[in-house]
Amino acid sequence: MSEATRITVRGESPYDVVVGTGVHGELPGLLRPGVATVAVIHPQGLPELARPVTAALSEAGLDVVALPVPDGEACKTADVAAGLWSAFGRHGMTRSDAVVGVGGGATTDLAGFVAATWLRGVQVVLVPTTLLAMVDAAVGGKNGIDTPEGKNLVGTFLPPAGVLCELSVLDGMPRADYVAGLAEIIKGGFIADPVILDLIEADPQAATRPGGPHTRELIERKIRVKADVVGADLREAGLREILNYGHTLAHAIERAEHYRMRHGEAVAIGMTYAAELSRLDGRADLVERTRAILTSVGLPTAYHADAWPRLRDHMRLDKKNRGARQRFVVLDDLAVPARLEGPPEELLERAYEVIARS
Repeated sequence: MSEATRITVRGESPYDVVVGTGVHGELPGLLRPGVATVAVIHPQGLPELARPVTAALSEAGLDVVALPVPDGEACKTADVAAGLWSAFGRHGMTRSDAVVGVGGGATTDLAGFVAATWLRGVQVVLVPTTLLAMVDAAVGGKNGIDTPEGKNLVGTFLPPAGVLCELSVLDGMPRADYVAGLAEIIKGGFIADPVILDLIEADPQAATRPGGPHTRELIERKIRVKADVVGADLREAGLREILNYGHTLAHAIERAEHYRMRHGEAVAIGMTYAAELSRLDGRADLVERTRAILTSVGLPTAYHADAWPRLRDHMRLDKKNRGARQRFVVLDDLAVPARLEGPPEELLERAYEVIARS
């Protein structure tokens, strides 16, 4: 058992992110006192992920209700959420009880959403089991479900009572899924912590496997980046928007792909696009470094040349927009994010032409 690292997310409702190997025993301690029943939401295709979680909770004397949901993005629907609310009612869950979400980012998004909306809010602890969920989705208190019109358009802000990152579960991740999670770590390097980029550039192949020499440091550095941002701006009133670097195009691509493309792959393409936007607008020129580091770990940097009209339509429905005014996160310099508001259509199309040609 390794020593657990505790990273505190500050703000109006502070909580800890616990990182380490053999840390499932820390889970009951993340719950606030007075809990009797805990609903454990987990992907139905991966019951083994929930077993150590339910065991730790049961050993602490809690009444545990396991609630499987569809795997991946398919769980983030109003119908699935309604089914969970019904299950909470059948099991008599009160405002002093809790939800624990175990799984990837889709599952933790859903768990946070149903916890925030059941009885106007019960506590939730998240146990992310993918790299992407550990470094991004499970940290920050943003919860949501999808609609046919777009991703995460219905959601809430509810900081979790705690987050538990058991690193040993990463050993069983498919390589492609693990590599996709690196995109969010790399994003953290570009917007806030360039040491992340240095570590990956020093040995890209080592970065693509869970047991690499810098795996834990990369994970903890990215969690700290997000913890610092969301601790200062939970509700995305300003600073938190920088975490959407690369995501405006990424979400459009995901929708065009009917969510069959991995989120991290879409974000990698989106970051390349955002870097090109920054360059064309006379800001930082980090296009080649962006493309080189993403390519070195096996992430994509281009998309279909003929997809622009459809993607442009999807981008108009983005959470950062204000009315008809499009907003993008760009870089004035390395680790100096900024906003590009109302860019001309010609600039947006020229940036896309570059990544479509790549």
